[in-house]
Amino acid sequence: MTSILKTMDRNPASSAKALVFYSEFDDPEEWREALQAELPDLDFRVAPDIGDPQTVGYVLAWRPPQGFFAPFENIKLVVNLGAGVDSLTGRDDLPEVPICRLSDPGMVNLMRSYVLFAVTRYARDMPDFEAAKRRGEWHYIHPTPLDKIKVGVLGLGALGSAVARSLADLGFDVHGWDILDKDVPGVRVESDPARWKPFLSELDIVVNMMPLTAGTRGLLDKEAFAAMKKGAKFVNASRGQVVDEEALLDALRTGQVGGATLDVFWEEPLPKDHPFWEMENVYITPHLASITVPQAAARDVAESIRRIEEGESPLHQINPKAGF
Repeated sequence: MTSILKTMDRNPASSAKALVFYSEFDDPEEWREALQAELPDLDFRVAPDIGDPQTVGYVLAWRPPQGFFAPFENIKLVVNLGAGVDSLTGRDDLPEVPICRLSDPGMVNLMRSYVLFAVTRYARDMPDFEAAKRRGEWHYIHPTPLDKIKVGVLGLGALGSAVARSLADLGFDVHGWDILDKDVPGVRVESDPARWKPFLSELDIVVNMMPLTAGTRGLLDKEAFAAMKKGAKFVNASRGQVVDEEALLDALRTGQVGGATLDVFWEEPLPKDHPFWEMENVYITPHLASITVPQAAARDVAESIRRIEEGESPLHQINPKAGF
């Protein structure tokens, strides 16, 4: 039977079968092997060696530079190498084609493990024990039952919902915030804008999982941090630009925010002279809360390509105007 990737007709767009890969962080050879295991005839190219751009029908990319898509006149699908698609929205070089995000079990589990670690570290007073060890002190703090600790998850998309469910399964009192009213088992969900500040004021630990959109950029600002319970802990595993960093710095200095675990920042890598580095109540990781696992994600990418070739909608398609 003729491969779906070798089916040709007189339409140049339908004969564009090659896939171009772009990422400064991911291993193209891992992706080549994983994708060709699903689609043996796939013409896999790694930018900047794109070959004839007229034969490119698919792009798999992470944060491509401006102008990257301009040569690809016959492109039919763009797949983002991750869950956050903010780098693919609001561009002037990307034609109106389906844009998809990745959602593989490996990526979800890595995010769950990161947030569970960060939240549990605060819930079980680990920063205090770390400081006591540095002082050489046997310092006892009576544990707080997990169901007495209110954890708020801001953003209940695919990753945020998985994180919220996992925290609830562990026994935390979990509250979720989203612009849409969602049903997440074990989680009390708020979506009323009038409840934003009261919602924040009830939480012991706040986890940001919101995508970066026009509506969320800088949403966690001075007023948001002031609305939080004094001494609340903050975890950001989403996007740095959702947070007003100066407001967070002020809140950390005054103790309004008792501590922060930060995986993402406005500028990455985080500059060596950034005040976050010197703050004992800030835990820093280099944007690795979740990464894509090619062997698991390739199945969804291949299925989306098959669907496009058959005139169907791809998996995990996002709304570019909404940004998620």
